[in-house]
Amino acid sequence: MSIDAIAPMVDIAASGLRAQSLRLNLIAGNIANAQTTRTVTGEPYRRQDVVLQTTGDDMGGVTVLNVAHDMTDFRQVLMPGHPDADEDGFVQMPNVQLPVEMMNLVTATRAYQANVAVLKRYQDMVETTVELLR
Repeated sequence: MSIDAIAPMVDIAASGLRAQSLRLNLIAGNIANAQTTRTVTGEPYRRQDVVLQTTGDDMGGVTVLNVAHDMTDFRQVLMPGHPDADEDGFVQMPNVQLPVEMMNLVTATRAYQANVAVLKRYQDMVETTVELLR
């Protein structure tokens, strides 16, 4: 295996780490704001997700295309005493579903771990090569 074949693997793993790190941060933000009924825009918190795009024509890793806001409808919950309740007592709640966020958290964590494993294997390979050259 040539050094030219190894360098792209490290770049792919590093881009995956960056992408999954951002995804984990967005998921944490979604979970933290699952009960936020009013933001600076005056509406409930909108769930966010990362949009990824492959780089290059072949295997070149991923880049973050943008952070998208989930435009699905807000949930309506009956809470008559809430300060954000309408005249019928309903409060618009964020479009965050905790089971979905937890599933996304697990998949993002596993993807992050897979990229770390690739970098660890690369480090082991370099250390073995240096040891053999001594």
